[in-house]
Amino acid sequence: MLKAFIRFVRGLLLFVVVGSVIAAAAWYRDLWMPLLKPPAVAPAAASASPEEPVAQAKVLELSPQARQNLKLVSRPVKLSTYWRSIIVPGEVMDRPGLSDRGVTSPAVGVVTQIHAFAGDTVRPGDRLFTLRLVSEYIHNTQSELFKVTRDIEIEKEKRQRLAQIGEGGIPQVRIIEVEQQLRRFQAASESYRQDLLTRGLSLDQIAQVSAGTFVASVDVVAPPPMPSPGASVSVPAAAPPSDIVYEVQELKVDLGTQVQAGQLLGVLSNHATLYIAGHAFKREATSLERAAQEHWPIRVDFAEDDAASWPALDQTFEIRHLSNTIDSTSRTFDCFVPLVNQSRSYTKDGKTFVVWRFRPGQRVRLHVPVEELKDVIEVPAAAVVREGPEAYVFRQNGDLFDRRPVRVLHEDRLSVVIANDGSVAPGWYLAQGSAASLNRVLKAQSASGTPVGVHVHADGTVHGAH
Repeated sequence: MLKAFIRFVRGLLLFVVVGSVIAAAAWYRDLWMPLLKPPAVAPAAASASPEEPVAQAKVLELSPQARQNLKLVSRPVKLSTYWRSIIVPGEVMDRPGLSDRGVTSPAVGVVTQIHAFAGDTVRPGDRLFTLRLVSEYIHNTQSELFKVTRDIEIEKEKRQRLAQIGEGGIPQVRIIEVEQQLRRFQAASESYRQDLLTRGLSLDQIAQVSAGTFVASVDVVAPPPMPSPGASVSVPAAAPPSDIVYEVQELKVDLGTQVQAGQLLGVLSNHATLYIAGHAFKREATSLERAAQEHWPIRVDFAEDDAASWPALDQTFEIRHLSNTIDSTSRTFDCFVPLVNQSRSYTKDGKTFVVWRFRPGQRVRLHVPVEELKDVIEVPAAAVVREGPEAYVFRQNGDLFDRRPVRVLHEDRLSVVIANDGSVAPGWYLAQGSAASLNRVLKAQSASGTPVGVHVHADGTVHGAH
């Protein structure tokens, strides 16, 4: 029993000692745990000193397939004179007094027939309307013309009888009175004839009235062409009168409508002569005024124009005049450029229809020259790429493309003007487009550390020279 008790006491003491050690180790773990970590390894020598930056590549080699994929074209550059211009938005509009013609009623009447409708084309002299005359004035004029025609016949018969009698049988004063009366009747007849002509009666109808057949209706016809206005701009010769056609733009009356003398019956249009109206701000007035005074030619971009389907425009566009009023809503004023239109026709159902190339309301952009830049290099806008303040072009030398920094003097939507400062020499072959794509490949080459002399395959991957 004693031995068993001693073994129990020893086990209990061992348990207490082990528990105390474990508790002390857990309590002071923050002191002894760092001693178990391995010592930190010194950084590599490469990280001790910063790596030298890789030089940025400036030369790129493109395979023939890559150039074809990019549609890359190179052309030699040359010195030229470039006109810096400002862009003025505008639109095509009718030329007041020339493009549209109003057709009015010559007398009081009722519309009995309409011979041409909206969209139809007519030539000068073609019938448009037929009016039944209800004007008392026209009827009275016809009556007076008929009566004075009979009086002229009576006076002529009287003069003939006096001439048969002879000068000795009647006083000379009597013969003079007959001659004077005859001239008065002839003057009245001519006055009535002119009055009826202005009312729309033809010469044949007036002859019928003189014979005693009164006219009850009159035809309203398309007016004759107006003479071409004088212009200081170079435009094609005006079309001959036989080629002048009008389009019925709008009818103002219906069948059975009673109209008064001078009332508008319809509107005819001929868009052969138009205006280009540019909408400019007041700060641009000086530049536009100088361009008009110096007769500087203006380049015009027509929106939605299918130039391939029409003949080339053989015109020189110049500003004719400037408006002296400012629109209160848009705060712009207008400048006007004459435009000679182009047309073609087709026939359908026996009628001829005209199609004009330029139509009123069509949007345009005017490139108005304001400054002349001499001895500069002009390239397409896609031939230059920008990176912050830097601008680059790519010079071709065989399969290699060398990126060259340049100084940009002016740029617009289509072209870029480069200074002739030695960065690009006349005669060099420069890529005319895809400069942004070439620059991206060149940057990818620099980032990957690929040495100069690599080339790009057709799939766009960069490879070392084979």
